[in-house]
Amino acid sequence: MITVTAAQPAQAKAIAEIAEEMDRFYGATKMEPQETRIRQIGEALFSDPPSAYSLLAWDDGELVGFAAYSFLWPAIGLTRSLYLKELYISTKARQAGIGKLLMQHLYDIAVKNNCSRVEWTTDNDNREAQLFYAELGVPLKGSKLFYRIEGDELTRRANP
Repeated sequence: MITVTAAQPAQAKAIAEIAEEMDRFYGATKMEPQETRIRQIGEALFSDPPSAYSLLAWDDGELVGFAAYSFLWPAIGLTRSLYLKELYISTKARQAGIGKLLMQHLYDIAVKNNCSRVEWTTDNDNREAQLFYAELGVPLKGSKLFYRIEGDELTRRANP
């Protein structure tokens, strides 16, 4: 039976392990040491205030999926939105309804927090994710462009 819970500090190691699986899924070949990942998870999810939140999907004590999200303001007018940054289901646990269950929990959290919308992105080449969202009946919005600056370019611009 799948259960969904809010992430707790004692679960940081399990989160680090599934996050490493996710990174490999997206093509990463080099990983930070597990201690570094655990520290980063603690800083992001369990600091005061947290930078993000995470829901965890468990199957008989094994972490098989997670959703990482934040709240953004403003959305429509002066409302806020729930922004889903990452939804990942372990490869061996896919097609079992876990993604749909996590999404339902996110919708519930958004409504309880008076969010006017839930938003997310997916990579252009991630057909599996696009098919999943299409199966949920969520329309693709093409009205926004996504920009990113990172790594050395970010550092260069921050320190002229």
